[in-house]
Amino acid sequence: MFESARLPQKMDKKTFKKLEPEIRESLLAPQLEIVENKKFSTVILVDGLDGAGKGEAVARLYGWMDARHLSCNAYGEPMEEARLRPPLWRYWRDLPARGETAIVFGSWYQKPLRDRVYNKLSDEEFSKELERIRNFEDMLANEDVLVLKFWFLLPKEDQERRLEKIKKKNAARHVLSDWAALKNHSSASEVGEKIILETSTGNAPWFVIPSQDAEYRDSALAQTLARSMKLKLADGEPRTVSAPPVIGGVKRKTAIDAIDLSAKLDRDDYEKKREKYQNTLSDISDTKAFSKRGMILVFQGNDAAGKGGSIRRVIRPLDPRIYKVHPISAPTDEENAHPYLWRFWRRVPRRGHIAIFDRSWYERVLVERVEGFASHEDWLRAYNEINDFENELADFGYIICKFWLAISEEEQLKRFKAREDTIYKQHKITDEDWRNRLKWDQYAIAAGDMVDRTSTHYAPWTLVSSENKRHARVEVLKTICKRLEEEL
Repeated sequence: MFESARLPQKMDKKTFKKLEPEIRESLLAPQLEIVENKKFSTVILVDGLDGAGKGEAVARLYGWMDARHLSCNAYGEPMEEARLRPPLWRYWRDLPARGETAIVFGSWYQKPLRDRVYNKLSDEEFSKELERIRNFEDMLANEDVLVLKFWFLLPKEDQERRLEKIKKKNAARHVLSDWAALKNHSSASEVGEKIILETSTGNAPWFVIPSQDAEYRDSALAQTLARSMKLKLADGEPRTVSAPPVIGGVKRKTAIDAIDLSAKLDRDDYEKKREKYQNTLSDISDTKAFSKRGMILVFQGNDAAGKGGSIRRVIRPLDPRIYKVHPISAPTDEENAHPYLWRFWRRVPRRGHIAIFDRSWYERVLVERVEGFASHEDWLRAYNEINDFENELADFGYIICKFWLAISEEEQLKRFKAREDTIYKQHKITDEDWRNRLKWDQYAIAAGDMVDRTSTHYAPWTLVSSENKRHARVEVLKTICKRLEEEL
C-alpha cells in the first residue's frame, strides 16, 4: 500500500530556497490567527521509520513557525510517574491549550505498534487498542483539538543508507527505536499501514509523507500543515486526506503516474498469449476447487481506457451461467435511499460464480469525490469501509482482482474522436466524458489516493498500461489466471 509515497519525489535546492519565504508565510499566518482567536489547539503527531528525517523536519518547522507557541514532546518508555497511571495520562498531561501547538514524537501509537511488531499483541488485541485510540482522538476533536498525523515513509534501501550515515556520525542514535530499525522494516511497515488505514478519520487524518528527499519532505509537511490549519479556521470541517497536489511547483507523483505507458504487444504474441490464458481461465473455472470459492473482478480506469474490451476477453472462455457483468452508473433513487454499498452487496455472487464490475464502489472515492457528490467526510471514511467490505468478501473465500487501466491524455483524446467518428461507437462518448477530461489532474490524484489506501494483500490493485489495447487485455487475463493458480 501507499505506493505513491514510495516513488522518488525530488525538489532541487534552488527551488526549495525560493519557496521557503512562501512556506513560512503560509504557516505563520494561520498559526498567529489561531494564537489570537484561541478557537482550537493543534496536536501534530510525527511518526514513521527510523532514519526518515522526522527530527530534521520538525527542526525546520521550528524555524518557520513562531516557536513561542510551539512545544515538542518526545515519549519513550514511561517513567515511574507515568507507570503508576493509565497509559494515556502523560498525553493528557501535555495537551496544549487553545491557541497553542504541540508536536509529538513517540505518541500513543508507539506501544501498540511496537508490541504488535514483536507479537506481544494478537490481531484482536491490536484492533482493540486502535479502537481505543480512535475514541480518544474523536473526543479530542470534539473538544476543539486539531489532530494531524504524519507518517514518514522511507523505502528499505534508503533507510539502510540513512541509518549507516547516522551510525558513522554517531549522531541521534539515542532516538533510534529498534522496532523501527532496518531489521524490522517489513513488519513495522506492515503494522504501520494497518494503523494508518484503521485510524485515519475525518477527525484525525493520517498524511503519508515521502521522505527520500529532505527538501520535498519538509515542504510537503509544512504545506499540508498550513492547508489543514486554514481549513479548520475557515469552517471547522475535516481536513484534506493527502498532501497538496503541487509542492513548490513540483507535481506530487502518484502510483498512477508511475505506470509505464510504453508497454506494447504485437498481434502474433497477443493471439498466442490471449489463447493460452483464456484456455487456462476456462479450465480453472470448471474445477471443483473454484466451485467452493468464487471471484470478484473490478475494472476502473480512465474513460476510454478499454475496460469493456478487456472484460469481453475475460468472459469469452467462461460458461455464461457462472458469471455476471455489472455495468455501474449513477445510483437510482432506490439505491440513493440506502447506504452506498447496498447496491454492491446485492450483486455479490454465490460461491463458484464470478461478478465482474465495470466501475464499482470505488466511484465513491473517484467521481463522487472529484465532482462533489459526496462530502469530504463521506469519501474520506469510504477507504476504511471499502477495505472492510473487501476483507469480508475475502474471508468468505472470494478471490478479488482489481484493475486500473491507464492511458495518456493524448491517447484518450484520439479515442474520444474515433468514437465520435464511428457510428456504432457514438453511444460510448457523452458530454460527461468531455467534462471529466477537464479535471484530469484531479482524477489522477484521487486515483492515486485510492490505490494507496485500498491496495491490500487480500484485494490488490493491478495497474495496467492500456495505451496498447493488446498489452492491456493480455495483462488482465494473465493476472486473473495467476491469482487463481495461487489461491486454489
